[in-house]
Amino acid sequence: MSGSSILGSSPFGEEPVMSEVLTMSTRERQRSEVLGQIKHGKTKVTQAAEILGVTERQMYRLLFRYRSDGDKGLIHRLRGQPSNRGYGIGVQKTVLRIYQEAYPDYGPTLFGEMLAQRHHLTIDANTLRRWLKHAGLWAGVRVARRHRRKRERRSAIGALLQFDGSFHDWFEGRGPLCCLLVAIDDASGRVFMRFAESENTHDVLATLWAYVERYGIPRQFYSDFGSVYHPHGKRPTDVQRVLQQLGVEMIYAHSPQAKGRVERSNRTHQDRLVKALRREHIANITQANRFLERVYLRQHNARFALTDHLRDVHRPAVGLDLRNIFCYETARTVYNDYTITLGARFVQLERSEAPLPPPQNKVIVHRWLDGSLHIFWHQREIPFTPLKGSPKHKPYVPHPAASTHPWHRSDLGRMRKRVKSRKTILASMNKSTLLPT
Repeated sequence: MSGSSILGSSPFGEEPVMSEVLTMSTRERQRSEVLGQIKHGKTKVTQAAEILGVTERQMYRLLFRYRSDGDKGLIHRLRGQPSNRGYGIGVQKTVLRIYQEAYPDYGPTLFGEMLAQRHHLTIDANTLRRWLKHAGLWAGVRVARRHRRKRERRSAIGALLQFDGSFHDWFEGRGPLCCLLVAIDDASGRVFMRFAESENTHDVLATLWAYVERYGIPRQFYSDFGSVYHPHGKRPTDVQRVLQQLGVEMIYAHSPQAKGRVERSNRTHQDRLVKALRREHIANITQANRFLERVYLRQHNARFALTDHLRDVHRPAVGLDLRNIFCYETARTVYNDYTITLGARFVQLERSEAPLPPPQNKVIVHRWLDGSLHIFWHQREIPFTPLKGSPKHKPYVPHPAASTHPWHRSDLGRMRKRVKSRKTILASMNKSTLLPT
């Protein structure tokens, strides 16, 4: 914007007269210069219309207003006046009152959605942001962050799945503290979530199982170095083993910023989902998961996920026994009495159509997520019986020799006496040789 002021002065020494001050935009100044050239005969109307990018008819309108009012005729008539498309002052007061009474901690974007859903008022988020800032109800100051290079999204749905657990007071004191397990597709931003007591192996496996059943098997899995995902010894974790069996490559993030997409998603849910749970008066994990499945995920993905024009590279899980994949797995050695130890208890392997493993071989023990136990050897399930204590073995009972046993023969006794006397003679002869001559 540029402005100009014109001072008129009298040649007879009188006080200068202040003329009207006009504030003109760059486009209006350009129009004034071109119309001045038309006035002095330097440019024709047709050429001026091409220079300004308007029609010849519009050019004649501008020329008429310029000749009648001068530069003032080129200024927009509504400058300094309320917009014809603006909201009335009553609407603004009503919106601010609703915000203070029901949504004092909402941001402008989420507040605009609530106005449309619950109060039938459609107001742009930028307008709400301007009103709230002017009324001192919203600061909206973004915290300065360290500069990081943006990583481009993957080009296909299912190419990379980011996974993280978000601990938060989701029920705002109405229920127990819990964790939100979030799986977000890197290409589309589509989320899949479940509430759990903590970020433990059982709930992570259950969430991934539900994701695979709904969308398929992703190509890569992106997580942090938590003990659920990354092994701290030689033996892989159950989550790592499951993903290896499904052919999913695991990638570990060395900082929270590295998996920024799921971290930003967590912040969004800590704002929007907390308020949605508050509106629905939800106070436990079961109700919250039901609300996620029926309402929240569908609405959130419809608004924020970008699934159009993206190919899906998820692999179907058809033909896979997911119960024996998404489970706890361990190996146990078979003892000579066909028992194994499991959890400080003995388990007896039973006979069946499946062959029993030879002793000292290892069997694979699966504990499904429903708590049931299953034992396999060479991919065939073996029946078993849990024992309450140690396996009972028959005590050893000595059996006396029969009367017809050779041990009871009389000649065998005489032979023992002869052997004993011969040992005695040899011993006396050895002693005599040691005497001095």
